[in-house]
Amino acid sequence: AFHIQPYRGRNDQSVHDNIKYIIDRYSEHGAFYKFSSSTGKSLPLFYIYDSYLTPPESWSEFLTPTGSHSVRGSAYDAIFIALIVEERHKHDILAGGFDGMYTYFASNGFSFGSSHQNWKAIKAFCDGNNLLFIPSVGPGYIDTSIRPWNNHNMRNRVNGRYYETALQAALNVRPDVVTITSFNEWHEGTQIERAMPKKTVTRVYLDYQPHGPDHYLELTRRWAEEFNKEKEQWL
Repeated sequence: AFHIQPYRGRNDQSVHDNIKYIIDRYSEHGAFYKFSSSTGKSLPLFYIYDSYLTPPESWSEFLTPTGSHSVRGSAYDAIFIALIVEERHKHDILAGGFDGMYTYFASNGFSFGSSHQNWKAIKAFCDGNNLLFIPSVGPGYIDTSIRPWNNHNMRNRVNGRYYETALQAALNVRPDVVTITSFNEWHEGTQIERAMPKKTVTRVYLDYQPHGPDHYLELTRRWAEEFNKEKEQWL
């Protein structure tokens, strides 16, 4: 699935052009993700990062059926997921015509959206407005190598317990999808890929000891199986 970052001049029309290009070029590829909705339709799914930088009135021209350049019902229709950072964003996401919202940040408490305690309320809002709620979980957070001032948002991995707490919080709200932030963003300390102990003259890299290099991949597999099992019961 594509995660569309902000860029200079990004707006509803430029994202429309991006979507058209991506679908034309990649939609037949075996790795191109399609989401099967409850209506039985299978559509591409796009995450729009920092979606709040564009006003909902503009998004609605692209994402609502009556918009001036709507993709709804066309060959370029898709599931569009916006970022919820502040609580008020949920109303903007709805007004903009998005299909759902995700929380992105791996630091519990960093934003309204990324705080586990708020997920139940966000899910209730989404359920009431026929939107998908996609909580994002992470194994921990430490970005001081690139943002030395950001120590207060550091979250200790606690040997995997932080990740499992986040995964449990996500499963508790019975979402359709759970996202992981991230597979390999080492600069923010959110990676779950294999990690061997490594030292240089100036730096000791984080690793997963006392666990093995695959610890977070093993946890991910276990929780994915649990998620699929529980989903069968609640859907």
